[in-house]
Amino acid sequence: MLILKEECAMKRSILACLAGLLTWIVVVTVINRVLRLSLPNYTAAEQTLQFTLGMKWARLLMAIVTSLVAGAVTGWISQSRRWAALIVGSVVLAMFVPLHIAIWSKFPVWYHLTFLLTIIPAVLVGALLPPRRNKDLNEVYSAPR
Repeated sequence: MLILKEECAMKRSILACLAGLLTWIVVVTVINRVLRLSLPNYTAAEQTLQFTLGMKWARLLMAIVTSLVAGAVTGWISQSRRWAALIVGSVVLAMFVPLHIAIWSKFPVWYHLTFLLTIIPAVLVGALLPPRRNKDLNEVYSAPR
């Protein structure tokens, strides 16, 4: 029985990690499209990486919000909130370190450090956010029959 519980928890953690990574990709894509539509010259700046200061901050905010949401999804699915979220944050960070090394000279150091150093903490904070619960449904399903 204990082995079955552990196996279920492991599968749930793997699913949580995959869902967190997929969430990161979807949310960053949606927010980036919003930035393209709402910030003048943003699309052109993406081609050359010649972002204004406001665009750089918008991109950093996009990464933080995306990491929070990915962490929240990961924590919601996983029973081991910290480990699954730490894995998701680490994978996202590992994906971006080579990219930031490649474009190091195109952005100021503060930009790279802010982006890279906030990914894991933001995912972890997102995972610790309490899941939104529908109180009425909880009462219906937990009421004695």
